[in-house]
Parts: sequence; C-alpha cells; structure tokens
Amino acid sequence: MAVHQFQTEVNQLLQLIIHSLYSHREIFLRELVSNASDAIDKLKYLTVSDDAYKAIAFDPAIAISFDAEKGELTVSDNGVGMDEADLVENLGTIARSGTRRFMEAMAEDKRRDSNLIGRFGVGFYASYMVADEVTVTSRKAGADGAWVWKSDGKGSYELEPGQRDGHGTTIVLKMNDDGREYLNRWRLEELVKKYSNHVAYPIRLAYDEDEYDDKGKKKGSKVHKDEQVNSAQALWRRPKAELKDEDYVEFYKNIADSDDEPLLWAHTKAEGTIEYTTLFYIPSKAPFDLYHADYKPGVKLYVRRVFITDDDKELLPTYLRFVRGVVDSEDLPLNVSREILQQNRVMSSIRNASVKKILSELKSLSENDKDKYAAFVAEFNRPLKEGLYGDYANREALQELVRFKSSSVDGWTSLADYKGRMGDEQKAIYYIAGDSEDRLRKSPLLEMYRKRGVEVLICPDEIDDIVMPMVGKYGDLELKAVNRAGAEKEFEDKLDEGKAKDLAPVIERIKKALGDEVKDVRLSARLSESPSCIVVDADDPSIQLQQMMKSMGRGGDFEVKPILEVNGDHALVARLAASDDEALASDVARVLLDQALLVEGVALKDPAGFVGRINRLIAGA
Repeated sequence: MAVHQFQTEVNQLLQLIIHSLYSHREIFLRELVSNASDAIDKLKYLTVSDDAYKAIAFDPAIAISFDAEKGELTVSDNGVGMDEADLVENLGTIARSGTRRFMEAMAEDKRRDSNLIGRFGVGFYASYMVADEVTVTSRKAGADGAWVWKSDGKGSYELEPGQRDGHGTTIVLKMNDDGREYLNRWRLEELVKKYSNHVAYPIRLAYDEDEYDDKGKKKGSKVHKDEQVNSAQALWRRPKAELKDEDYVEFYKNIADSDDEPLLWAHTKAEGTIEYTTLFYIPSKAPFDLYHADYKPGVKLYVRRVFITDDDKELLPTYLRFVRGVVDSEDLPLNVSREILQQNRVMSSIRNASVKKILSELKSLSENDKDKYAAFVAEFNRPLKEGLYGDYANREALQELVRFKSSSVDGWTSLADYKGRMGDEQKAIYYIAGDSEDRLRKSPLLEMYRKRGVEVLICPDEIDDIVMPMVGKYGDLELKAVNRAGAEKEFEDKLDEGKAKDLAPVIERIKKALGDEVKDVRLSARLSESPSCIVVDADDPSIQLQQMMKSMGRGGDFEVKPILEVNGDHALVARLAASDDEALASDVARVLLDQALLVEGVALKDPAGFVGRINRLIAGA
C-alpha cells in the first residue's frame, strides 16, 4: 500500500468545500451520480468508436445502496473505470485551472453557492461534506486488475491494488454525523428525483424493507428490494406534447448544475436533409465564467443519443456561450473528432440553424414579455454586442436584440425605439461610449444635444468603442459618436464670426501653452456650460479605446493626441482673454485640458501640478 500526499490545492479545496458549502451538503449525491453517468458516457462512446472496446458488453447502470448500521453509503457504476494513474490524476491532483478559480471565487465571494461545484469540476470532493472517509474501488475497462483509493480528506490518501468484478467504479462513503440523514431510502430517492431524474441511464436504489403479514403486522423480518428511481429518458428525444414545463425546468437544473429556473427554452426537432434535435436554455443568471477566456461551454453534443462532448466551443458562436442545452445529431459519424466538427458540413448547418433559432426566440421574448427580456438584457447584453462585432450573417437580427441606456428615457431602449422617437430633421443615431454610465451622463459632450432635445445612447461597456464603429449603420441611419470631431455638425449653433475673430488670439495662446500635448485647439460650438471638452478626429481611436489598449500593453500602437474644444463664453476663457500674463495663460490652458481629461475618466500624469494650478487660479480670482 502506498501513501500519497494530496496536492496543496486539494487540501485547501477540501477545507473550503467542507466549511463554506456546509448548508448545501445534499448535492454530494448529485455530483457522484453525475460522475458515474459521465463514466458510462465515455465507455459507450468507446464501444462504438474504438475497436479495442467493441467486445466489451455495454449494459449501463448506476447503483446506490446503504447500510444504516455500518453508516455507509455506496454509489457504483459500470462505466469506463480508472487505473492507478487516473486515480492519482483525478482524485489526488487538481488538474484543471478552473478548480483553482473555484477556490478563488469562493474566497472572494464568501458565499455558500453549491452551483459553483458543478461548474468547476470538483464534485467528487463534495463527498467530504457528509463523510469521514471515502473509499474508491475502480477497474478500467479492458484492464485485468482494480485499484483502491482511500482517504479521510486530511492531507493524504492510500492507493493499492484491489479486487472488483468487472469494469467501473464503486465509491463507499463512511458517513459522518451529518451524513447519516442520507442513510434513508426516502431521502435518497428524493434526491435522485430532484437532481438526477433525467440522467440517461437507470439509477437503481437497493434497500431492505420491513416485511408485513396479510393483516399489516410487521413480521420482524426484512425483504431486499432493488428499484429504479429515475426516469432514465433522454428528455430532448421525447415529443414536446408529452412534456410539461416542470419537465423542462427539472432537466435544466440537472444539466446546468443550477437551482435557478431558466429564463426560457427552445426545443426543436429538424427533419429532412439533415435530422437533429436541439434543446436550448437561456439561464436566468449569467454563468460564473462568462467572461473567462477558458469558459466551459454549456452545450452537450450527442450523436444518436451517444454522448460525444460537452467541451467543444464550436457548437455555438462564442457570444452565445451562456446558452445551455443539448444537440443530438442523426447524421454525424460516431467517431467525430473536434477537428472534424470544426469543418463538418452537417455540424455547420446545425450550428447556423441553432443560432437563428436562439435569436428568433429572444426576439419573440423581447416583443411579448418586456420585463423578462429586460432581465435577460441585464445579464447578457454585452455578449450580444460581441455578436454584433463578430457575426456578420446575423448582425441585423442582433441589432434588434441589443439594448442601450439613453439620455432621454429610463431603462433600456432599442435602436428601433430610438429611431421611432427621432425628429424629422435628425439624420443619424448618436451615441457616447466610455467606461462609466454615470460619467457619460454628466459629459459636457451632451450639452448641445440636451439643448436641442436630441437623444444620445449611453454605451458604458468596454467593447462599445470597438463594436459601434464596426456596426456603422442601423438601416439607413449612420451611428455617430458624439466624442468625435464633426458629429455635432448637424445640430451645432453657428459660431459668431466676430467673437471667433476676437478669441482667435486666446485660442492660439492655449495652443502654444499646450504644445504637442494636443492635436489641435478649437473654439467649441457644442458647449454651453462646461469650459472645455476633448474629442478625437473621425478616424482616430477614441480616448477610451486608447486607455483599453494601454492596459493591454499596446498603448503605443493606438496613442493619438486629443483635440481640445474651448467654450468661448466661459468665465475662465474670458479671464484669459482679459490678461496678457503668460503664466496665467499656461495655468488656464493646462486646467482646461486636465479637467476635460478627468471628465473622460483619464488619469492625469501630474495630479499635483493640476491641484497647484487650480489653487493659483482660485487665489488670483
């Protein structure tokens, strides 16, 4: 017998699960059954795709039994099984980077969220919420011998050769005081039906029941029973007419490892040249890893009910990564590989049709249930914007689905709603992009538009500066950023030629004081209250995009100088016009630029200098 030390992260993980998820300990059974189902899935796939496994009998089953006197609960399967190396890799080591993120997430959020377990692949360790000791006996399909893994979860585990009739895995939990409540037929059956009713393989519960005579009197003896306690049906294959809302909700909770109900679902059976079935769900809450580069896809691929993969990001485009569900094809080969999936004509057709179906369902929701769609937008508006950037084929459909905040109305608004509110004289849709909704609403760039009663869309997502210019138009209307030079031409007041001539020397003094810190200094026609603002030329990257690229280490590739616009009616400019003091001119010029940058959310290079100049201007007022 060999004794191994857990990887350091496993020790930390066990403590975190045991202590932080204590109130959700019942999910341990869900995780063990899910692992058993996965093991059977893998064997089923091998028996139809790999000649080395085709001779292995495939009679799938998951068995649960308990012994209240011994305090033991057993979960067994006849899946693919594990050998020595698999046990070390799967149970003694954290192989997935996502598991470390699970620990970080739990530590940061300080919340008891059982849903996180399933999302990060650490379900086996949930056993230690209810058990003092766990013993795993496993025999890999095709192998001659078995291996036994045993641990109390306190720093080390034992591993030695063992005995098992046939391939598969048997897990025995030595229950702790809290776990004894699960050594009960009714409790176990309840949990299986709650979490695992739609697992595609039979789950059998074995138990001993008191025997009664014809008069209902207990005999004192017991009879052994072994019953299937789940439906074991591929729900997506059943006719929609047979299914109730509860069936769909229950199945979603099972495949999504969630206690929340889905926002909506779409069940489709396609027949004809290509035959397939899809069942897609829109979650009510965003998946935890929605914005992680290595997010876990939420759609499982089956071929004629044979599980193929749940880890392929090609099944749906990246912007729909929040969708959960199943794709079951009749036409893909059973031994399809990921490389083939990416190039396969059948899969491409299914993917394209699936995207259109999902977007169509979302459009229907937006038209028929405004409140529910608002809840969807609050969670998934940003991914839809990613689709605007990357999915040209569905751009028009996505334009109808994305929502924006507005300078004129509360809540969310669509491009179609904006267009419907436009005045006859307006020729474009105006928007302002940045990193803060509050800051954007207070931007001096909006002063002229408010004065004219022109609505401006508020775009505070970091990707808006990339997406909106890429979209370019909505129907025949151009999308114009108000922070770009020229966008104001349609509505600006004509500058008084006499005033412009009088202030020309002031503008030159400001330009001289700022030197190459700005691209240009101009008298503004758009400002009515603020002393200054900054804009960029039509073809230059915005200030926000420059900031984003700088944070990614690419600032030098995108850095351009801003254009400073000055309000000729502001007292600060009038003060400069009335003085020949060059020191004052320098202070005013720098303050006009720095405060315009601050309003845009740009960190000043010399905040102490800015404060000093403000103090001098106040003292000299």
